[in-house]
Formats: sequence, C-alpha cells, structure tokens
Amino acid sequence: MTFTTKIDIKLAPKLEVDLKNQGFELSKPPYTIFSAKKKGVSCTLYESGTLTVQGKGMKEFMEFYLEPEILQEFKYTHPEAHLNLEGHIGMDEAGKGDYFGPLCVAAIYAGGDGIKEMLAIGVKDSKKISDEGILKLAKTLRANFPYTVIRLFPHKYNELHNRFKNLNRLLGWAHAAALGDLSVKTGCKKALLDQFAEKHVMIAALVQKKIEVELEQKVRGEEDLVVAAASILARAAFLDGMESLSDEVGMELPKGASALVKEAAKKLIAKFGREILDKVAKVHFKTTGEI
Repeated sequence: MTFTTKIDIKLAPKLEVDLKNQGFELSKPPYTIFSAKKKGVSCTLYESGTLTVQGKGMKEFMEFYLEPEILQEFKYTHPEAHLNLEGHIGMDEAGKGDYFGPLCVAAIYAGGDGIKEMLAIGVKDSKKISDEGILKLAKTLRANFPYTVIRLFPHKYNELHNRFKNLNRLLGWAHAAALGDLSVKTGCKKALLDQFAEKHVMIAALVQKKIEVELEQKVRGEEDLVVAAASILARAAFLDGMESLSDEVGMELPKGASALVKEAAKKLIAKFGREILDKVAKVHFKTTGEI
C-alpha cells in the first residue's frame, strides 16, 4: 500500500533533518527533492511537492510522525474523525468516456452509522478499486443502503443524446431523475454531486423536474464517502452492462476509446453491419467517424 499526498515544499528541510535523525538513509533520484529509506518504510518527496510513503511500518510512521509533525491532520490513521456524518444523498456517474457500453448514474443515501459502515467495508473512490472489488462492494451497498441507479444502454443513450444534443444536459437529466427518485424514497433533501459541468446545468435540470433539494456540487466530490459509494454503484452498473453487451455480440467489448476499441468496432461492423454501433456504442463520439 502507498500513501500519497501534496505538501508545501517549504517543509522539505524540516522533513529531511527529521528523517535523518530517525535513521533514514537519503538519496536524490531524478525529479525528487529526496528519497528516504529505512527498514520497513520508504518516503519520497518529489519536486512537485508530492509525497509518497510505503512499507510495512508505514502506519506507525504516519501516526507518530508524519501526521502530527508535517500534515497536521489524521485523515489516514483516523479517517472516522473527518467523516461528514450528516445524512445525505451522494451521486456520481460512470461510462461517459467509454465508446462502448452504457452511461450509468447512481444515487445512494446514508447518514451517521451508515456512513461509518461504509468506511468499515472499504468504500472509497471507485477509481482506486479493482473491477472485482467494485462488484463485491456494490453488492454489499445495494443490500444495505437505499439507492437508485439509472443505466442507459447505447440504443436509449443515442436516442436521448439526439434529443438533448449535449452530453452534459443529458447527464443533468439523468442525475436529476435519480436524485428525485431517491429523495422521494428516503425523504432526504440534501445531496452532494461529483461535479461534471458548470453548476447551472444541474440546477436547470432540477428546476425542470421540479425537484426541491439542497444540492452541493463539488469537484472531486468522491472524497465524500457517500459520493464514493455512488461511484462504486455506477461503475458496477457499467461493468455489468459491458458484460451483458459483450455476451450479446459474442466478443469482449474493450473499455475506453483506444485503438483497441476502434479495432473491436471494425470487427463488429464486419460481422453485423454498421447498425450494430447504435446498439453497443455512443455513436456521437468522434471514434465513429474515425472508424
């Protein structure tokens, strides 16, 4: 496991002296201010201010030195002390950058002990979890928390994109639908969204659907545990959808929008004709023209 954070590089001299006093051996690899190692722990400070720590003795090093002396907070060793325990709905999406597969939006509600439970089962930003871990966590979340997931498979997605003419407006519509549904289910009127566009996009979507909720939109919203849980549900819905479409066409559909994706699309067209793309892909992507 590796811990990564950003620090003010003005702290570098203090950090260097302290580590030497603690028995670390220092070196200076390229692009670093220094790299320090001793048995069980290594610590590297890059010229960008990025600090990484790893090793078996990392937890003790973090708790007894790095957090109190340098970071001045205990988010790593005592994350529960920094949780927002107020009941709220968290929202996120998955699949919007993938040529193949559905667009998925998720909303989930938790508060108090429920948020502590999310921490205990290992909820964090879905980008930091393997696909296998995502599917396992999503199953637990669906069994224990109120949620709403909207999954738009390509045929429906393409129809809606033709109507909205804009991905962000389509996302706003989908998020508003998920939020409205879960707000009715739970009675919760407070929500946090991992911001995907200018704030007025989502505000307009809520007004249009007459949804009265106190909504906060935040870049890197998945730092909030409930939003992170929503990111897991959305990603799991995307992975399940990709598997379903892959089974349907008889070949594994790759994620993203890479050269592999273009090759897969060409094979599908050769086998089924151009109309297959409307069923498996987001056809407004420039990838369609490139194919």
